[in-house]
Amino acid sequence: MSMRKDIDSIEALEAEIAQKPGVMVYFSTPTCNVCHALRPKISEAFAEHFPKIEQIFIDAAQTPQIPASLQIFSVPTILVYLDGKEFARESRNVSVPLLIDKIRRPYEILTA
Repeated sequence: MSMRKDIDSIEALEAEIAQKPGVMVYFSTPTCNVCHALRPKISEAFAEHFPKIEQIFIDAAQTPQIPASLQIFSVPTILVYLDGKEFARESRNVSVPLLIDKIRRPYEILTA
């Protein structure tokens, strides 16, 4: 698993998505308490279940052009890309177990 901190444009994000078999993008803001509580749970779950999915964390307040271009209007929002295509989009009340279940089968097929 790798985490990148230097995503500062939609072009940089799109390049990462195109180059990796799987990418999880987590959008949050510094003032979002739910974001701060959920982030370690999501990060740990992805590291355990989907080690080949790169985790990218984006501060939506610092780089508002990125969530705007992806039509993200609330935080936390999680986007999961598999093979360059958006596969899952979850916002606000995210169930980690349901998200894991949703991604498991396609991930296994992609990484087999």
